[in-house]
Amino acid sequence: MDLPHQGYRASAKPRARAAPSTSDSILFDDTSSAAPAMNNPVYYTPGYNMAGPSNDVQGGAVPNNMFTDPMANAALMYGSSLANQGKDIVNKEISRYMSVNKLKYFFAVDTRYVLKKLMILMFPYTHQDWEVRYHRDAPLTPRQDVNAPDLYIPTMAFITYILLAGMALGIQKRFSPEVLGLCASTALGWVIIEVLVMLLSLYLLTVHSDLSTFDLIAYSGYKYVGMIFTVLCGLLFGSDGYYVALAWSSCALMFFIVRSLKMKILPALSSDSIGTGPSSKPHFRLYITVATAVFQPIVIYWLTSHLVR
Repeated sequence: MDLPHQGYRASAKPRARAAPSTSDSILFDDTSSAAPAMNNPVYYTPGYNMAGPSNDVQGGAVPNNMFTDPMANAALMYGSSLANQGKDIVNKEISRYMSVNKLKYFFAVDTRYVLKKLMILMFPYTHQDWEVRYHRDAPLTPRQDVNAPDLYIPTMAFITYILLAGMALGIQKRFSPEVLGLCASTALGWVIIEVLVMLLSLYLLTVHSDLSTFDLIAYSGYKYVGMIFTVLCGLLFGSDGYYVALAWSSCALMFFIVRSLKMKILPALSSDSIGTGPSSKPHFRLYITVATAVFQPIVIYWLTSHLVR
């Protein structure tokens, strides 16, 4: 019974001696030597990648390599060329339907021009010189010539008219988003129809003039100024004030349209007497001018009468 017990104790002693092996010392040395390597940054020579992308970013090697790499430079140049080509294509497509430079011309206004233009629209009878001025065969900008058409006043007047229509409908407790949207779309649609009819008339009668599409939009959009004045007078003074303001703004706008279009549609009689055909007959041009002027009071009444009750 003692011999097995002694053998068991003898076999246990070597296991006790094997516990402090060399592997523990190696594991301890590796972890202690790896800690400084993680805490202390290691700087390498430029162009030498030793520990992957993270060490290059930490040492600042990636930005330098990216801009000095020929492939990266080629890709950057190719991307820039593609962006420039795309910009040129977009500008070309836009210029096919709308000239950006010409559109900027109609918004080249200042406060002095806006005030003088509004006075001419409401009191055109005192204005004497209606001729549009040119410089090197190019018309002067609106801020330089008060007779030049613009799109700033029609745009702001259209927005103001929509806001005023919403206020009028709200006072009468008839406001709703659908009614206001219908009012805005109707007002914009009448201008589009008027411009299209004007262009078609000039084309069918072969009338050559200096009028562009933007000019027609500007002259057609000036009616919003009279519409604002008419609605305000109707809200403040009732139906009597509305009809007085309607008569005044209609007559003023008709006078303004005739005197403005006369310089562009009605040329001098000496130039009309040359040649044959419908384009050489001034009465066709006179009919177009008068019809455009007479059409303005009808639209003003149609777009403002339902707002004043």
